[in-house]
Amino acid sequence: MFAEEDLTRDAFLCGRLHLWQPRKGYRAATDPVLLAAACPAVAGEAVLDLGCGAGAASLCLAARVPGLRLAGLELQPGYAALARRNAAENAIAMQVEEGDLAEIPRPLRVDFDQVIANPPYYPPGGTPSPQAGRATALQVGTPLAAWVAAGARRLRPGGTLTMIFGADGLPEVLAALAPRMGSAAVLPLAPREGRAAGRVILRAKKGGRAAFRLLAPLVLHRGPAHDGDRESYTPRAEEILRGAGPLLAEFA
Repeated sequence: MFAEEDLTRDAFLCGRLHLWQPRKGYRAATDPVLLAAACPAVAGEAVLDLGCGAGAASLCLAARVPGLRLAGLELQPGYAALARRNAAENAIAMQVEEGDLAEIPRPLRVDFDQVIANPPYYPPGGTPSPQAGRATALQVGTPLAAWVAAGARRLRPGGTLTMIFGADGLPEVLAALAPRMGSAAVLPLAPREGRAAGRVILRAKKGGRAAFRLLAPLVLHRGPAHDGDRESYTPRAEEILRGAGPLLAEFA
């Protein structure tokens, strides 16, 4: 567990949410916000967040779509405790269970309308982070195919899996979709105009049969390079990351 002095309380979505995070461990940035924005959940649906961390993606989703039934699975007890705390302090109901993808806890072995996931995507090796929680959250330990399989098992027929991950993992994820998942659409996330996408968002439907779609990239930053302390987001990225706007039109 994290000591109180090792935590910070950070604003998300221009202050719509405030989340406790470890000062030196894994800290949520844009990925969970983009993931939440891309999830097509509607009020009344059940959503499972695989590897929920401190709850950023689920709680950002709930800020946009009230009336969801949220559940999270988290391997690390300290982050699971933070997710519960963050949900309670933002007055959002969320069930958080500790466990591994390989053996999802029994309370989560039910059907969900939506599954979301932000798997680690840095390859193992190199110099590990001195913060064990950060290394676990960022470096690939469980294959991406296992995340897809876990999501497919927990989805009802017609349910949607939404994932954000490194672009180099796309071949593995696409290969893992068959035979249960289809109708896949991939949104590349380009850091700037003319730059290669380092991350992608994928949506796929359980039992879907539509053709694969590679969508036009979402460009996150204006200008050719970083231009100061303030992040120079494009208007569309600003609408999503700060205004809690949905990232749904791109998938239409």
